[in-house]
Amino acid sequence: MSERTFAYDDQLPRVPLPTLEESGTRFLHWCAPLLSDDEYAATAAAVEDLLRPDGPARTLHADLERYNAEPGVGSWLDEFWPSRYLGRRDRIALNANFFFLFRDDTALAASTTSDQAERAAALVAASVNYKLRLDAEEIPPATQRGTRLAMAQNKFLFSETRIPGIPQDTVRVPYSEDWPGHSEARHILVFFRGNMFRMDVLGPEGVPYTPEDLAAGLRSVMKAGARRAATNASPGHLTTLARVEWAPVYEQLHETNAAAFETIETALFCLCLEDFAPRDTLHACDQLLHGDSGNRWFDKAVSFIVFADGQAGINVEHCGLDGTTILSFVDALLEAPVDAHAAQAGAQPQGLPATEPVEFTLDTAQKSVVAGAAAAFAQFAADNATSTVSFDFGTQRAKQLKISPDAFAQLSYQLAHRRSKGLTGATYESIATRQFRNGRTEAMRVVTPEILDFVATMEDPAADDARKLAAVRTAAEAHVRRAQECQRGEAPEQHLWELQWIQRRRGAQLGATEPMPFFDSPGWTIARDDYLSTSSAPSVNIQYFGFGCTSPKCIGIAYVLLPDRWNLYLATPKSVAAEMHTFAANLRTVTEELAALLAAE
Repeated sequence: MSERTFAYDDQLPRVPLPTLEESGTRFLHWCAPLLSDDEYAATAAAVEDLLRPDGPARTLHADLERYNAEPGVGSWLDEFWPSRYLGRRDRIALNANFFFLFRDDTALAASTTSDQAERAAALVAASVNYKLRLDAEEIPPATQRGTRLAMAQNKFLFSETRIPGIPQDTVRVPYSEDWPGHSEARHILVFFRGNMFRMDVLGPEGVPYTPEDLAAGLRSVMKAGARRAATNASPGHLTTLARVEWAPVYEQLHETNAAAFETIETALFCLCLEDFAPRDTLHACDQLLHGDSGNRWFDKAVSFIVFADGQAGINVEHCGLDGTTILSFVDALLEAPVDAHAAQAGAQPQGLPATEPVEFTLDTAQKSVVAGAAAAFAQFAADNATSTVSFDFGTQRAKQLKISPDAFAQLSYQLAHRRSKGLTGATYESIATRQFRNGRTEAMRVVTPEILDFVATMEDPAADDARKLAAVRTAAEAHVRRAQECQRGEAPEQHLWELQWIQRRRGAQLGATEPMPFFDSPGWTIARDDYLSTSSAPSVNIQYFGFGCTSPKCIGIAYVLLPDRWNLYLATPKSVAAEMHTFAANLRTVTEELAALLAAE
C-alpha cells in the first residue's frame, strides 16, 4: 500500500521560533538598503527599544514561546495565519483571492472536446476522484527535492467556506472540531448567468456520476438558468463587500435564508459557467480574477471557472490554501484523461444528476444592498489595471546561463523598476515553507545591498561588461542565500508581526499594552510599503497565475516560469497604469540585456 496522505504531517520539523535578538538584528539588516542614514539610525534605536529587558516585546515573545510549547500546537504561526487572513476587514475578492489559467493542451483537456459542458464535467469528475482519494488518504504525500511537505492544507480543498464575522471572519471546514472527518457532501454549486444551482456529483449511495451524466446535468442547469438573473437577485455580489460590511448583512440574511447558506457552505466547490469566450488571454485572466461577481461566491475555497469555448481556470480563497497546494491539486486533475479519473473513482451511469436552484428570499432593502455591492465591485475592478507579458525565456535558458531562474527574474524586476520609476523600492516575494509542520509561506524582502550594487552598476555608463557580470552574479548569489534563509525559517518579519498581533489580541491580559515605537519606525514602514509584490507558480499545466494589486502604488507580479516561457500577470491601480506599462516594456529589454550579458561570459 502506498503512503497515506497525512502520514508524515506530525513528524515534520517545526517552524523554528527565532529569538527576539535574532529577528531584531535580521530585520535591521534587511531594511537597511532602503533607508537613509537618519532613517536607519531611527530604526536601530527602535530595535534597541524593542529589545529592552523590561519592554512589552519580551512579555509578548514569552507568551509566544508558551503558545508554541502547548500540546496540539503545530507551529508558533498557528494563530498568526487566521489573524492575518481572517482578520482583514477589506474585500477579499480581487484583493486576496488568486487565480490560475489552465493550459488547453493538458491530458484532461485533450481527452474532451472544447464543448463547455463536457470540459466542465471533466474538471468535476477529476475533482471528485481527487476528493474520494483524499478521503481515503490515497493522495501520496508531496515531496520537493526529496524533502517531505506538509499536506494539512489539502483538508481545506473541499467544502471549505469563509464566513464573514465580527471582529474577524471564521471558516467552516471539515477535519475540524465542529465538522470532524472529511466532508460527506455530495453536491457542488453551479453558477450560470447569475443563477445559482445545487448539483449532485455523487449519487445517493456515494457513487460518482460519469462525466457524461455530469455534462448532461450541467446542460440542464444552463437551460434552467438561461434567463440572466437580475443584478439585485444574485447574492454572490455580496461576497465582494468589505468584510466589515458583509458580516452584518450575512447575519441578517441568515435568519431567512439558512437553508440556502447551508447548501452553499457545505458544497464541495463552485463551478462558474460563463456564457462568453474571452477576447484574449488578458481578458481570460481578468475574468478569472474577478469576473461578474453575481456568477461567483468568493468566500468558497475553490471555484472552477469554465468559459463558453472550454477554456478554464480556478479562483481560490486564500485563508486556508496557498498556491503550492492548489498547484499540486490542479496538476493531479489536469495530467490524466477524464476516463482515467472516472475509472479510478468508480463512476457509474446513474442518469441525470439531481439539480435544484439555490434561492434567496430578499426584501427590497436587501436587494438594494446586493445591487450596490455589484456596482461598487464593478467599479473597483475597473479601477484595477492589468497586463499580461510573455517572454521567450524559461527555466531551461536560465540554467544554460548558470543562474537561478528566480534570481534572474527578481534581478530583472529590480532593474526594470529602476528604469521605470527611477528608484528601488520595497519588494516582497512569497517563499513556500511547507517542509515544516503546518508550513505555509515566508515573507522574503528582495532588496539586498548586492541588489542595490547590481542596479547601480547596470546603470553606470562607465561600467564595463566584466563589472556588470560580476554584479549580476553577486546579486543572484545573495538572492539565493536569502531565499534559503526564508526556507529555513530564518526570516524576521512574521515573527515581529505576530508579536504585534498578540498585543492586539491579548496585550491587556498580559499587561503588555505599552506602545512599541518599532512598529512606527522608518524601517518597519518603508521596508513593508511594497512597490513590487511578487509570487511565482511552478507548474507546466498552467499558463498564467494572478492576483490583484496590493497598494495604491504597488505592481503585483504573478509569474510562471515554464521550461520555455516566462509568463507574467501584472496588476496595479488604474491611476498608475502608465508606470506598469513602462515597467513591462523595460522588463522586455532588461531580460534581453541580462541574457546577452550572461551568454557572453
